[in-house]
Order: sequence, then C-alpha cells, then structure tokens
Amino acid sequence: MVADFVSADYGWLRSRDGKESARVLFRAGKGRDGYFTNDEILAQAERAMVILEKDYPDEDHIFVFDNATTHLKRADDVLSARNMPRSCRAWGVERLMKDAEGKLVYGADGKPIKEKIPMKHGTFSDGALQDFYYPPGHESAGLFKGMTKILEERGFDALNLKAQCKKFNCATGATNCCCRRILYNQPDFINQCWGYAKRLYRCYPSSSKETDLEQNVMRALDAVPLLTISRRFIDAYHKGLNGAQAAWAAKEYRGHRVLPSTLMADLDSAKSKDDALSTA
Repeated sequence: MVADFVSADYGWLRSRDGKESARVLFRAGKGRDGYFTNDEILAQAERAMVILEKDYPDEDHIFVFDNATTHLKRADDVLSARNMPRSCRAWGVERLMKDAEGKLVYGADGKPIKEKIPMKHGTFSDGALQDFYYPPGHESAGLFKGMTKILEERGFDALNLKAQCKKFNCATGATNCCCRRILYNQPDFINQCWGYAKRLYRCYPSSSKETDLEQNVMRALDAVPLLTISRRFIDAYHKGLNGAQAAWAAKEYRGHRVLPSTLMADLDSAKSKDDALSTA
C-alpha cells in the first residue's frame, strides 16, 4: 500500500531538494506491518508538516484526506474500456434504476430493476469531446460506435485488432495488442494520478523480490506528470471556476477526469442550499 500527499500545483509532496518526502510504503496484513491506523496517518502528516514549514513557509496548506472506501464506487457512466463491444451496436452501462428521490425501484419479483444508460463522452488529446454514440440523423443514430471506431477517430488503426487479449492478460509492456489495451492507456480513461501510476507499474517486469516491487512502485509514482495530477483543477479553471469553486467541484464529482456539463447549474444549486441553511 502507498500513502502520499499530492498537490495540483506541485505534484507529490517533496522538499525543495527532493531528498525528503512524506510517502509511506506500507506492507499491510497480519505478520507484516499490520494496518494503516490513525497513528500512522498522524505520523505521516507530521512528517509532511515538517517539510512544508521548512521549505514552503510562505504558503497556506490544507490537508485533505479521502476515505478509501469511496474508491469502491464510481459514477455510473464513468469511462471504462471494460465490457465495451468492439463493433457498433445498442449498448450502454447497466445500473440499478432509482426514482426521483434516489430510492431503488423494485419489480414485481421484489428484485431491483436494472436499466442501461449511455457512457459519458471521451476527450481527445486536444481537449475536444468525443461522443461514443452516433448522433441523430446518422444511419446508426443512438448506437454505440464500438471500440474500433472510437480508436479510429483517435488516429489508431484498429480494424484488424481483436477486442482484447485472452482474459486481458496482455504481454508485458504491450500497449497496442488489442482494442481494450489501447483504450485502457488513453489519458481520459486513466483514473488521475493513481491510475496513471498503476498503469506504469504494470509495465515493469514482474518479480517476487520485495525490493524490486518497492522500487517499481516508487518509479511509477515519480513518473506521473504534474499535468495529470492537476487535470481536474485545470478543467475546472477552464470552465470559469475560482480556486474555492474548483476545490468544491473536485470533491463533489467522483469521475476523476473532466467535469460534467451540468457543473454551473450544480454549483448554483449547492450555493442556494447553503444560503437557505445560513438564513434558516
């Protein structure tokens, strides 16, 4: 397990000379390092504060800790190459249906009813949006384009590529062996800095030596570009938000990539609720 502090402005927390960090490599489990408890969290925070007070004394710093259990749930329509069909067809992301109040809808058999919704759009390298479904007026209007077409629009020759390698066990270091592998490595499909680091880590040679594994983890984390770390804040600023609003948006939305088109309406709604509570 790896625990570290990351900033949209500086990247991973480091001293000015790069010799000190608050990163923790924790070997969780019985008979190993045990469990990452409040004691470890406090100790790590103290190390971080020493670095900040010494090398960044003229700035205000806020520590934000996320709850790891939230990583188990992503937005229903979040980008994912998993289960994507290779060719054009009627396809969507399956989820449990909910009513207007956010409660599950049950069928006559007492089981939750499932529905399918379109996957959200992708993003080209220049920031332009890529719709994964054919638009109205097209002969295949409303249908999912398929991985082959999606990759073709991104400049890849995927006509003769298979959907995925057997059980998605691609050859070590392979990046263009199958449609799913190529999409898996696309920037808008990568889950911000941690996902980027995981992708790099999987490209390193496998080993049973703990020292090799630890070294690979450190190399992968240190190779994450600052642009990837700050991607969500860049998108927020691009949409006209200030610093406080960008921080709110980064906390509110869990897609970890670009922000939704309903952003400004959601922000106004949240502000109205706060105003109503403050005057109550």
